[in-house]
Amino acid sequence: MSEYDVVIVGGGPAGLAAALYTARMDLRTVVVDRGPLGGQLLNTELIEDYPGFESILGSELATKMGEHARRFGVTVRDFEPVKEIDVEGNIKVVRLESGEELRAPALIMAAGGLPRYLQVPGEKEFWGRGVSYCAVCDGAFFKGQELAVVGGGDAAVEEGDFLTRYASKVYIIHRRSELRAQPILVDRAKANPKIEFIFDAHVKEISGDSKVQVVRYEQHGELIELSVGGVFIFVGFVPNSGLFKVHVNHDEAGYLLTDRNMETSVEGVWAVGDVRSQLTKQIATAVGDGTTAAVAASMYVTSLKDPARA
Repeated sequence: MSEYDVVIVGGGPAGLAAALYTARMDLRTVVVDRGPLGGQLLNTELIEDYPGFESILGSELATKMGEHARRFGVTVRDFEPVKEIDVEGNIKVVRLESGEELRAPALIMAAGGLPRYLQVPGEKEFWGRGVSYCAVCDGAFFKGQELAVVGGGDAAVEEGDFLTRYASKVYIIHRRSELRAQPILVDRAKANPKIEFIFDAHVKEISGDSKVQVVRYEQHGELIELSVGGVFIFVGFVPNSGLFKVHVNHDEAGYLLTDRNMETSVEGVWAVGDVRSQLTKQIATAVGDGTTAAVAASMYVTSLKDPARA
């Protein structure tokens, strides 16, 4: 068992910003993450919308954020998956899959989420054999091949554009007649001669032999077969809010609900970044969430230690 003032679950931009601020306020802070620090930054090749950086690699920004937090004494427990989160009185208990417990009066939930699955035949069977949810991670394995990207939001369009540096052609398959992505991303993709859009199309199956060879989709009542070497899926996000053993208010999609200070319905528990119900999922808003939660958590911990200062 290890005791802290603040436990932060998730080492993405929101979690690292929170850690930086709580550590600067002399709170014993630990960040725990199931993988390396960086969160979704590690799945983003190039970042062009974070203030102060006209252009920076996602991995580079993740490294800078992690080093900054460590400089102020944050304890980092990366590659430590969380099994569950519980509450015992004023103490929040984070149980790791290793069996260890991290305990603190304040918990900042910054665990983000995981890609949403299409749930079509062949998706799970070919995961890692042509089906991927990360263009930056796997794009280089598909040099010279034709690829399909499924989705119509920012991630689908941006990652589709990224894949053209490796692929001979990229088909972006979207179930609606219009894309949901930012206009600047759409304009860039439309200007790319390697990208072709397929609208009003519903993917029905992914198939092949030892690896992906075909994606089948329905369009205007007709079943169409498209030969591709890989399928990259970007159709949404599922928040990691199911780790709580206690009830925490959330919306229909599972995103945690918070007040203006990022505090959830459970006293002493804050939610920040992509796990929180909010309008946008951007690095800048995640950092803002983390900063707000850190200040609120500091006030909360101080009030428990010295009620006269509450």
